[in-house]
Amino acid sequence: MIPPADVDITENIQEILRQNQELTVAGQFAATVMHEINGPLEAVNNLNYLIQQEADDPSQVRLYSRMLEEQLFTLTKLSRQTLSFYRSSETRESIAIATLAEAALRVHEKKISAKRINLRKRFKAAVTAEVHAGEMLQVLSNLVANAIDALPEDGVLYIGVKSSGNEAHVIVADNGTGIPAPILPKIFDPFFTTKKEHGTGLGLAISKSIVEKYHGRIRSRTTTRPHRNGTVFRISFPLTAKVI
Repeated sequence: MIPPADVDITENIQEILRQNQELTVAGQFAATVMHEINGPLEAVNNLNYLIQQEADDPSQVRLYSRMLEEQLFTLTKLSRQTLSFYRSSETRESIAIATLAEAALRVHEKKISAKRINLRKRFKAAVTAEVHAGEMLQVLSNLVANAIDALPEDGVLYIGVKSSGNEAHVIVADNGTGIPAPILPKIFDPFFTTKKEHGTGLGLAISKSIVEKYHGRIRSRTTTRPHRNGTVFRISFPLTAKVI
């Protein structure tokens, strides 16, 4: 039996470890936000430049303005969630998942074009869910960004939205090199990355956390076999799930 004094010491150590874990998680989410805003900020700068360059074309100005609004919306959501990510008090809204998927693709439109990626989409417009739009957009944007990074020029990127029963499903697939077996168990670990130059290893970790808030699941299948190589991520979550 552990003496009372030792019990107190053990409890104190456990409390210190718990507090340190909370601080670590808070730091991870703060770092995640800084990582995630880089893309939208770049898009805002580019869109602002295009608006100025094509100021004489009202239709183009309206198009770029709508796209700029989407990026500002994302930035606003991310900034509000920096340290209270898991305790967001914002009201959820019923939104078409296909709308969020299209927005995620627009975020990465330049990279898709630069690599001449063959984009394939299959959306069911009727699939809606009560979610925080900014959070789910963040998840989809992370998955699309990873797929683009894995793809060679003229590669194939597939994104699909469907429902079955009371669940929504989003599939993001690519025919890139695939994820090596030794790495696969680590891909959802915070700060694990194979992108030495520009990766932080937070994208999939934060995506998994968001999906699990909605009692959802995120799964992956991958192969590095020649001529069959590629990776598939599948997100499934209840259409009306309560947030944890």
